[in-house]
Amino acid sequence: MPVTDAAALHLVLGEEELLIERAIRAALESARSADPTADLTRLKVSELTAPVLAELVSPSLFSEGRVIAIDGAQDASQEIGDAILSYVKDPADGVVLVIVHTGGGRTKAGKALPAALRKAGAQVVECPKITKPAEREAFVRNEVRQAGGKIDAAGVMALLDSVGSDLRELSSAATQLVADSGGKVDEQAVRRYHRGRADVTGFAVAEKAVSGDRAAALESVRWAMQIGVPHVLVADALADAVRTIARVAGAGRGNPNSMAGELGMPPWKIRKAQGQVRGWGADGLADAMRIVAKLNAEVKGAAADPDYALERAVLEIAAAKDRR
Repeated sequence: MPVTDAAALHLVLGEEELLIERAIRAALESARSADPTADLTRLKVSELTAPVLAELVSPSLFSEGRVIAIDGAQDASQEIGDAILSYVKDPADGVVLVIVHTGGGRTKAGKALPAALRKAGAQVVECPKITKPAEREAFVRNEVRQAGGKIDAAGVMALLDSVGSDLRELSSAATQLVADSGGKVDEQAVRRYHRGRADVTGFAVAEKAVSGDRAAALESVRWAMQIGVPHVLVADALADAVRTIARVAGAGRGNPNSMAGELGMPPWKIRKAQGQVRGWGADGLADAMRIVAKLNAEVKGAAADPDYALERAVLEIAAAKDRR
């Protein structure tokens, strides 16, 4: 028979790690509401065999609660896929099984699991990768709402501009802002909270670099490194700024609102890039694109000294402006 208690079987679909972790934690908290001693075992499907799964989900002598989370189920072998589906037909009391799956699959058994688990009565949690600007904006609004606050459109834009695209940082900032502002988050609240900090984010470094202000860009990147802003975040911000200017320059002049759909960017970002594009020529943009591509590899291990690599890249990008 299919699982009759949906809470005993969870299907977590998607690739957004923060949302996946939250889904697993929610399953554990739900299990602990019924049994405070319930614990979590999390393992990859590649580490699993049918006997190991059988042992993990077998009835306990002392009937303590357990949450078993299996990651990477899209790669399940036929043996493991069959073992999972066999178990969910007759689940053990006190055991919560969480199957984490990207939604795709490289194996026949892996591809078939989501549909079979849905049919078996799994509680499904969607965790799609958040990549589009509109999705990040919705994420920020939801984080503020979950924390008990409200945020206006200008506040959302200010928070994204100050923090960047990292979901963990956005979540942390949103929660803190609600606490600090009494629940009403607007642009002024964001600017107050991030005063000093916002000026040294990767996006602030990038803004100074693409403006051609070498001295300000170098000062900003050195301060960012001093307070521990990750190299990868600064490199990502530089790449995003250069690519955005290149795309907006290629699209020509126009109304940001009407260009938003074509470029896949919010109007405010297009408007900002239209102001930055002046002074950038085709040769300079081509050079800047090569610089950020090289930097991406350097901050991920190719460079012996990532601090030097960042400083050099910032100066080279600033110098590339006005190059025709």
